[in-house]
Amino acid sequence: MAKIAPSILSADFVNLERDIRALKENGADFVHVDIMDGIFVPNISIGIPVVAAIRRITDLPLDVHLMIDRPLRYVEEFIKAGADFLTIHIEADQPQNTLEALDKIHELGCKAGIVLKPKTPAEAAIPYLEKCDMILVMTVEPGFGGQKFMADMMPKVQQLKEWMEDINPDCLIEVDGGVDSNTHTVCKESGANVLVAGSAYFKAADKASFVKLIQS
Repeated sequence: MAKIAPSILSADFVNLERDIRALKENGADFVHVDIMDGIFVPNISIGIPVVAAIRRITDLPLDVHLMIDRPLRYVEEFIKAGADFLTIHIEADQPQNTLEALDKIHELGCKAGIVLKPKTPAEAAIPYLEKCDMILVMTVEPGFGGQKFMADMMPKVQQLKEWMEDINPDCLIEVDGGVDSNTHTVCKESGANVLVAGSAYFKAADKASFVKLIQS
């Protein structure tokens, strides 16, 4: 059974507490929190104080996705703010700094993961696989919600899933971007077991039913 991580990037920020509390009521598994710095991606979203505020109003695991330049500088602060999973882009820094960031995340008691942008091949993840509790494959270009699902990313998901079956079968394989009532099936068939849904979840007329569909 798959897990769903609704992305609050698509929530109503005027009523953010309401929308986050509703995630648990509707059966969601994680709260997916997109952090953007305007440098690594061309958009700016939220930061450490908002993550800390979210932590105070939900006991769901916080799946914090750092779309920021040189994330090593900030992993400790995001973990202190309440992240349960912290995923960093392998394109955002030099390999030695990425490895150090993954080690630091673990040392601070948090689950660590890497993220691959659409143009980044699966092979680029190999140096980091043994340190991962989660691998996130982007099925849109990171930076903005509501983009069209890129089905040609599924072979990458399949390859990473295959590798992790040998290295660490408990590692979660997550997909983010364009997941909806149609595309969730191919994601799960390709090996993903955590699906991020933003627009599709928050625009659903019956959010609880949408959650159950993704989890099925």
